[in-house]
Amino acid sequence: MQGLPSARQTSLARRALSAIFATMDTTESLSRSLLAWYDAHARVLPWRVSPQDRAAGVRPDPYRVWLSEVMLQQTTVAAVKDYFHRFTARWPTVAALAAAPDADVMGEWAGLGYYARARNLLKCARAVVADHGGQFPTTRDGLLTLPGIGPYTASAIAAIAYDEPATVVDGNVERVISRIFLVKTPLPAAKPELTALAARLTPRTRPGDYAQAIMDLGATICTPRSPACGICPWVHACAARAAGVQSDLPAKSPKADKPIRHGTLWLGHRDDAILLERRPDKGLLGGMLGFPGDGWDGQGGPAPAEAPWQDIGEVRHTFTHFHLILRIHTARLDTPHSRGDLMPRHSFRPADLPTVMRKAWDLARDTLGN
Repeated sequence: MQGLPSARQTSLARRALSAIFATMDTTESLSRSLLAWYDAHARVLPWRVSPQDRAAGVRPDPYRVWLSEVMLQQTTVAAVKDYFHRFTARWPTVAALAAAPDADVMGEWAGLGYYARARNLLKCARAVVADHGGQFPTTRDGLLTLPGIGPYTASAIAAIAYDEPATVVDGNVERVISRIFLVKTPLPAAKPELTALAARLTPRTRPGDYAQAIMDLGATICTPRSPACGICPWVHACAARAAGVQSDLPAKSPKADKPIRHGTLWLGHRDDAILLERRPDKGLLGGMLGFPGDGWDGQGGPAPAEAPWQDIGEVRHTFTHFHLILRIHTARLDTPHSRGDLMPRHSFRPADLPTVMRKAWDLARDTLGN
């Protein structure tokens, strides 16, 4: 790693960039060149209307745009595709999703993580139906009035679904902008500067396609490591490339080490039924199905029953802010239980469990006679 450039190198690179902007590569020509690249190289995604179809008059469905953007928050495209297909097959419209039972939606979301998104998904869908006649607002400001929709998601829907020239800035865009303008300020402190610079490049013509184009550029060309500068449509306008430090940007503030938490899960069973409980709506894994536990999330309590609990091992899982180690205990429940409900084995779908609970189930199922 070469390290970030000196103040003199930065000044020279930015002067070069200013010269480019002053001549042939104006902000307008940059957006044109990126759109031309996108027309030829746009990713095929299940929620996307291709640039060719858009040119032919096909409009994106705001419901599908919204659903994809919520799913994609802090999650990869590869992880989201199957979930998106299942959701839209089961609930093809916002009205259908709004009418769905909470447990069904939370179960379908299981494994995708960041479960507050699923709760907000339902709140938003129901607000669209109850307050907007089943139609999403058509402006960024209107979208911001909906529960669970923040500035990024509102900008993305407004641009992609309604062609509002809203500035859309995700992690891919931050990387592209930091390199084009040689922004050395580390993230997350650089976010306001990067957003302001991105706004300078956002065109009024085809802003929806442009928003998707710059995200595609970051995802496929201007990648975190070993960017493919030789085939980038913006290579001649990139100040970081001119300084030879494109792979070092964006700079990031060092992250603190994640703490380790410990806890217990109790997997009780009786007569071909499994003891499960629905977690509180607020807090970690809120609203999800799980096993009674304690010691790691502030939501637990004592063992659910007096029983000969057997420690069968541990599972490990990493959340955004901490690592988790859980001891797993199993027992046959021959006495009354104080927490949860016994669910018949034929009704129990392990796929409805969040990932950490599924790990516990995978460890325990042989013990439970599966």
